[in-house]
Amino acid sequence: MITASKPASTQLVDIGVNFHSGQLVSLTNQLLERAQAANVTQILATGTSVASSRLALELARAHPGTVYATAGVHPHDAKSYDQETVRYLRELWLCPEVVAIGECGLDYNRNFSTPEAQRAAFEQQLSMAIETRKPLFLHCRDAFTDFHDMLTPVVADGARGVVHCFTGNRAEAEAILAMGLDIGVTGWVTDLQRGQALREALPAIPLDRLHLETDAPYLFPKNAKKRRGHNEPANLPWVAASVAELLGCKVEEVIQACSSNSRRMFGLPGK
Repeated sequence: MITASKPASTQLVDIGVNFHSGQLVSLTNQLLERAQAANVTQILATGTSVASSRLALELARAHPGTVYATAGVHPHDAKSYDQETVRYLRELWLCPEVVAIGECGLDYNRNFSTPEAQRAAFEQQLSMAIETRKPLFLHCRDAFTDFHDMLTPVVADGARGVVHCFTGNRAEAEAILAMGLDIGVTGWVTDLQRGQALREALPAIPLDRLHLETDAPYLFPKNAKKRRGHNEPANLPWVAASVAELLGCKVEEVIQACSSNSRRMFGLPGK
């Protein structure tokens, strides 16, 4: 078992951290120091709007080799997606520090933007994945049928990516994998109540298609021994520990495989 006093010996990659969130925005240096102490050495700063994508790029440039950026518009913000948004995102996607398009996708749970607006913004970002050849950082909540239908032809045309913070069931996981996409898991997998569907789906996900993430400041791992008011990259080993327990394998094996997958997917240095 990994503990706070015994960090993993293999370096971890956290593919999703919302540094722009109100809980984390002023804590970057502290978060990165604690991440390094836990051997979380590469982190993707998630962009969910033009503003947060710019911040993610700034962080990546301020912390080269440690922080990388994604750039995109989350379905919650799809109502604001217009030609000016496209122009700004195109500039960001040209930057080498920006390693993925997104967070983008569909979210019919709360519909902060209408489903129609979400699909329009998602379709445009999907087309850019083909044009730029950068992987997709994907979001889906209560919208799996439309999500799958929109992605299928794009993946067939060569798009690739990760369905981040996957919380679905085994059938959805198998459909995502069959399409050719990878899956990212968070502290949701440690939740014995809300995470039960994911825990049951996990054995269907091959280790070479799996990625680890915190989605900080959200989804604090339930198995973590030390708690703060927010989740953060230093807690990623607890996600790995839960995955290893469910798969019946060693934690280091999980970390090695998932980190390798993430470096390969997002073009990060290292083995």
